[in-house]
Amino acid sequence: MGKYDPAPTVAAALLRTARDRASLTQRELAGAAGVTQQAVSAYETGRKEPTLPTLRSLLAAAGFEMRIRLEPIDHHDAALASFMRSLPPGQQAELAELVQARTAAARLHRTQGH
Repeated sequence: MGKYDPAPTVAAALLRTARDRASLTQRELAGAAGVTQQAVSAYETGRKEPTLPTLRSLLAAAGFEMRIRLEPIDHHDAALASFMRSLPPGQQAELAELVQARTAAARLHRTQGH
């Protein structure tokens, strides 16, 4: 798995992001957290899922804390998907292209430091 491949689980994404932001190798994070490098690798690739206390400990070893809170479900994505399915295929494709173009433009804008 490359550095920028999508993480297979939320825990994997959090752990990889924290480790990258802390500029740590898997071995360095493992040493700071008191686990093996193989365990860190297994968590980051989704081969194993850490318990919440373990994830919290790994994130703390990278210099971060995890905060969890309950929020009402946001039904926006489901409503948008339903709306998209209601459109004729041609309009769906047009809208999808527009979204991709705007996403690419926003990404370019962010990477250029604007």
